[in-house]
Amino acid sequence: MPTAAAVEKHLAALRACNRCPRMHQPVVVGRPVASRVLLVGQAPGDKEPKLGRPFAWTAGKTLFKWFHGALGWTEDEVRDRVYFAAVCRCFPGKKETGGDRVPAPDEIANCATWLEREFVLLKPALVLPVGKLAIAQFLGERPLAETIGKKFSAVYRGHATECIPLPHPSGASPWHRMEPGKTLLNEALALVAKHEAIRRG
Repeated sequence: MPTAAAVEKHLAALRACNRCPRMHQPVVVGRPVASRVLLVGQAPGDKEPKLGRPFAWTAGKTLFKWFHGALGWTEDEVRDRVYFAAVCRCFPGKKETGGDRVPAPDEIANCATWLEREFVLLKPALVLPVGKLAIAQFLGERPLAETIGKKFSAVYRGHATECIPLPHPSGASPWHRMEPGKTLLNEALALVAKHEAIRRG
């Protein structure tokens, strides 16, 4: 595994990224954790840049509640044991109609080079893509009901890994609070808890 210093060096380069003019700085990154478990979110919301960490607001509270229920880990323990990545690391801004703008294909492609570097650096044994946009990067676009609650072998940019998708914990999405989402989420979290990369962590 790389040293925390090597991970911090990568994060320092990532924080300095300014490739996407429509994205709102600053870049939001997690802790310099040398972990073989990689959580991949979609993109930060408007609160994360101010608070300086991914999943810092309402969706984060739900996400960390899931992990606490499945693993018994506090939010701090999750942040110390899991490397937090994302499809895009900057807040995309709001749509004119309200809600957060979905990152454009060029922005996703720009940020994918950072994710690829993280695969080279960390060699993740387990990837947890959170939400449809993140899941699509590893498994293509597919219905949540056929995706959540299962473990997949995946290859990202030539790197083989295992993937346990999770729904987005956003309050705007009722999927994880209704059936079959509730049951499938619990099945996914049980798979996460049993995974060797988690047990070693």
